[in-house]
Amino acid sequence: MRGRTRYRAGARRRFLPALVAATFLATGLAASSSAAPAANALQINVLSNRADLISGGDALVEVVLPKGTNASNVKVNLGRRDITRSFASRSRLKGAGGGKRFLGLVKGLALGRNLLRARLGDGTATEMTITNHPIGGPVFSGPQIQPWACAAGARDKQCNRPPIYTFVYKPALSLDCFWLLGNINGCDYQSYDPNNPPSPESIAQTTTDQGVTVPYIVRVETGTIDRDQYKIAVLFDPKGTWAPWAPQKSWNHKLVITGGAGCNITYAEGTAPDVTQDTALSRGFAVMSNALDNAGHNCSPVTEAESLMMTNEHFVEGYGEIRYTIGTGCSGGSEVQNQAANAYPGIWQGLTTACTFADGWTTRSLHMLDETLISRYLNDPTQWGTGVAWTPTARAAVIGRPGPIAMGETDKFDPSRGGSCPGVASSDVYDARTNPRGVRCTFQDYMISVFGRRPRSDWGPVEKKLGHGFANRPLDNVGVQYGLRALLAGDITPAQFVDLNAKFGSYDIDLNWQPARAVADPAALPTAYRGGPINTASNLDQVAIIDVRGPGGEVPGEGGHDVHRTYVVRARLVREHGTADNQILWRGPAPLFGDVRYENEAIVAMDKWLAAVEADHRNTPLARKIIKDRPKSITDRCTDGTGLAVPAAFCDAVVKVYSTPRMVAGMPFTEDVMKCQLKPFRRSDYYPILFTDDEWSSLQNTFPTGVCDYSKPGVGYQKTFRWGATFGDGPGGRPLGPPPSSRLVSGRGT
Repeated sequence: MRGRTRYRAGARRRFLPALVAATFLATGLAASSSAAPAANALQINVLSNRADLISGGDALVEVVLPKGTNASNVKVNLGRRDITRSFASRSRLKGAGGGKRFLGLVKGLALGRNLLRARLGDGTATEMTITNHPIGGPVFSGPQIQPWACAAGARDKQCNRPPIYTFVYKPALSLDCFWLLGNINGCDYQSYDPNNPPSPESIAQTTTDQGVTVPYIVRVETGTIDRDQYKIAVLFDPKGTWAPWAPQKSWNHKLVITGGAGCNITYAEGTAPDVTQDTALSRGFAVMSNALDNAGHNCSPVTEAESLMMTNEHFVEGYGEIRYTIGTGCSGGSEVQNQAANAYPGIWQGLTTACTFADGWTTRSLHMLDETLISRYLNDPTQWGTGVAWTPTARAAVIGRPGPIAMGETDKFDPSRGGSCPGVASSDVYDARTNPRGVRCTFQDYMISVFGRRPRSDWGPVEKKLGHGFANRPLDNVGVQYGLRALLAGDITPAQFVDLNAKFGSYDIDLNWQPARAVADPAALPTAYRGGPINTASNLDQVAIIDVRGPGGEVPGEGGHDVHRTYVVRARLVREHGTADNQILWRGPAPLFGDVRYENEAIVAMDKWLAAVEADHRNTPLARKIIKDRPKSITDRCTDGTGLAVPAAFCDAVVKVYSTPRMVAGMPFTEDVMKCQLKPFRRSDYYPILFTDDEWSSLQNTFPTGVCDYSKPGVGYQKTFRWGATFGDGPGGRPLGPPPSSRLVSGRGT
């Protein structure tokens, strides 16, 4: 297991202070949580997170001392309590300029606002307000969803419990661990007992990307943050010590965050995604996850981001500062990366997305839900009008790709429903007739702190009986002309077009089919865009992206992972920034991932890319650095699926890009118009297509208020908040604003 060194990263220096204003978190490329200190000024920097988003009662803090200041003359107070002994002069990271830093782990923060003050012997002082939140959350997600069931062993209703530490190791090559026909047998991680360790020669050695060779022993920390399980893995010497300012040399100060898959909602504590990622660990990376980062367990982008932020903070306070963070994951794992990177910039500096989804809401409500409704009509010939028949070619024309999905197969993708409602007893689940006060297991009700409740004017009978509205939802298909482009291309007849649209319908608030089109709750639309549920890509230029892509929706058994989703991300980047050069595409014929090597190679390549950006100290916007500093060796790729490069034309033919029902209806490839603006319904707009008078009358009944005008932005569209959103003050959210900074208060006493 030796010889893991591939790329030696650049200097470990933080990004320029000018870039702090463009980031969300306080570590790695995101630098610190406060503005750049004035030359030779006393300053407090909270290193583990923004000072207003701290959780768990502690924070890693640096007091920046004026040049020539003796650290023994500094006094630090938390409120009235002298905590100077918590601080000391610590060595800087190797390659970060040398010298000392005055660092300390501030413990015992009370919930709410805490005043931290540093004072010099001459009376000069600076203050920082640190706002501390419970380790069980919430921080910015608003009131937490209820009910919530903790796993066994929890100490309280927030599922808090002390962390546990276990060890695993990679065995050395032997008769029990050998290569067979290109595969490793018996070489998986094995349990390691520090009190009864295996012989040293039975443990593999690994060399990190910093040239440090150590026994391949990994410590896995498992605990609970934000009411759910987290895991942290890192190369670790069980006999050694570790402090956040003096980590073991096996860690390269870089972090990989792993994600889960799918999209569902759960009302109970779950299991964090696996963190024993060999490619990362063997090179010295730490690997981290939180169960709320698994979209198949929690498909709320706000709590996904919150849990990652809180776990990242915990990591820094226990392990040390991070140079940069790389995300990895397929399907729901890509969804989490794309959404959180856009809505809460700074969580990641690099994304390695696979089987990509831009976000959950547009995918499910603008594609998969539409396919469910289309399948309901197409798969039931008794609904077809007289003289109307649907051939496979005509079906594909209105769906946007070959073959319809079988009726019911996309039900699980409906953004209005939450599947089997894990964590809630079946007797407690909502039913309009038998249990109207039960838990409404829908995606919007799971995010009610984000979307808020429907106004009284929109209440249905059950809501009126209960005396409160259900959660606002952004679903809408008013004015959508399904099959429009197929009609204009001559792929379907006017009669088919008319019949399809007249009978399309939608789902009501209780998920029952209705003949009327769905009307979005107005408050949900701007919230979905500005607050994070919809990935507008307005902040997605702040990360480097390597997207690995193989055939998806057209492959049997891989429905939903359509290739076009990768290009939807690209289209949104181009719309918002005029370029998508921060996104590199690796394609191949292997289903979903494109190539068997891509998933691991993407982490290594992303490391090289981010190291180049990190080493660029010019006063240049981060988005431009990401594009300009990309190594020439990291480019778009096309392979045969086993690593052999082939011409791009091969991937063009195999990794095919199709469309969606809403795109066939005229929506742009950005696929994020939740509710379209309308334009007058004119017969002349369809020439040379001719409708009979009866057909035209039917269309007028279907579109009484007009049809979609996709030349205009969607109703309620706005860019996602630049600094991330907080929902602590209520639904709809507000921008967090710039990170707090310390205040110079010279001459005041303590």
